[in-house]
Amino acid sequence: MEENFTGKESLAKNFGITETDFEQIKAKGISFDKIEAELLLFKSGIPKIYLERPATIGDGILKLTNENFQEYANSFDLKKTNLKLKKFVPASGAASRMFKFLNEFLSDFDHENETINAYINRKKDKNLPIFLAGIEKFPFYEAIKSVLKQQYPEYYSLESHEKSYRFIKLMLSEDYFDFANKPKGVLDFHKYQTHIATPVEEHLNECAFYAASNSVSYLHFTVSENHEQLFKEIIDKVKDKVESNSDTKVHVSYSYQNKSTDTIAVDMNNQPFRNEQNELVFRPGGHGALINNLNELDADVIFIKNIDNVIQNHINEITLYKKGLAGILLELQEKVFQILNAIDQNAISNQDIPAIIDFMQQKLNIDVLDDFQKYTLDYKIDFIKNKLNRPMRVCGMVKNEGEPGGGPFWVRSFKGNVSLQIVESSQVDTHDQEQSTILAKATHFNPVDLVCATKNYQGQKFDLTQFVDHSTGFIVHKNNKGKDLKGYELPGLWNGAMAKWITVFVEVPLVTFNPVKTVNDLLKPAHQPQYEN
Repeated sequence: MEENFTGKESLAKNFGITETDFEQIKAKGISFDKIEAELLLFKSGIPKIYLERPATIGDGILKLTNENFQEYANSFDLKKTNLKLKKFVPASGAASRMFKFLNEFLSDFDHENETINAYINRKKDKNLPIFLAGIEKFPFYEAIKSVLKQQYPEYYSLESHEKSYRFIKLMLSEDYFDFANKPKGVLDFHKYQTHIATPVEEHLNECAFYAASNSVSYLHFTVSENHEQLFKEIIDKVKDKVESNSDTKVHVSYSYQNKSTDTIAVDMNNQPFRNEQNELVFRPGGHGALINNLNELDADVIFIKNIDNVIQNHINEITLYKKGLAGILLELQEKVFQILNAIDQNAISNQDIPAIIDFMQQKLNIDVLDDFQKYTLDYKIDFIKNKLNRPMRVCGMVKNEGEPGGGPFWVRSFKGNVSLQIVESSQVDTHDQEQSTILAKATHFNPVDLVCATKNYQGQKFDLTQFVDHSTGFIVHKNNKGKDLKGYELPGLWNGAMAKWITVFVEVPLVTFNPVKTVNDLLKPAHQPQYEN
């Protein structure tokens, strides 16, 4: 109680937090210490990550042949009978970025006095022409056109540019389709000969291909509370069909990003930001908050994949590489568990240490001091157990094609330890020429293609919150009704939130990476029906 009181006093004295504010903080389930730590972080700033070198093939990234992948996939199929498999899909965000350029068009287009072509030339908009050229290929085209014809009896006599304008307006109107405010998971992504499929359905279908054991699969979505019903409605429509086609029972569950993981916002002077009602403003902590959701899951192997990275073609290839990554994970885990069990049985001697250290360095990318051999046996065993008794992840990496986002690097910590990490460019001091050069040499990109093991060698779940590097969050600049503010985002789910996991990177082909960041991505071959190609 004393600690809370001290934190409360400090917040009141140093940051002007009032009794009304304290009630607001309590209602969100956030501790005063957490608030104070965040406010101090804004003042001190977040230290940049120090890149040692990019992870490359043969130096942190494993490259396999298709035959290797098939062997690992077969191995996984043999072992999975005794395992509970689960797929974890972060899906809580709205699709606002996906339609950003179209919303900008609607707000800035002078409908009365200019044509769409004039707008495109005035704004030098490269996205709108692509959208308009492919408009009939979008899976939602017929549904929107049908409503348009009902709303405008004169539809067929309208000029082409007028049809396009009304199409976009109806698609984004809150009274009609409201696509930009819906989650990506429930939007029409793929057109098949018999139906239109959403990402929710595609993930459900994928589960049956690679995340099923004994004809049972588990799929978990993290969703916004106000969107859960939209997900459930789709699941209710398609679940029976998917289960019948695959002869697999799929159990679907949901969780929300806990409000207690929200973070406080500050103004440009690092004082708590207040809205028009003089209330404190809190922001979601980013996808790093989902480490708490992941921590609640009970499974032996957890596949993680983003909601928008689905494909309507090449499902068998996707399955091969997913199972291959899982096969690698289980093989490495088996060896780790053998070592840890041997330690418990006092069956490790000095003669065993070199082979164990070689395995840790060569297969698990674990940094070991050059003079390690001079230490006592007890020290060596403690070190080995500490480094091996951790959650494990095998991450697919695709060749860098200039996509924005994180990449694989060797990172040196403040204590001097070197480890493999997935790093975002915003975490790097790009004003430092050496760091900027290392960043530019990245050969691979993180497509969020992870297979995880979150139980220890005794079958108990790890507390994943104990393996987070809290120094790797992000300070972001945002706007609230015209006023600038700064927000704090927690260490990213596959960045700092998993920084202390055993990490293995494996190259996977580009076919596995088909995200839909903007609506125009739906025009790419991976999202277009094969029967029309």
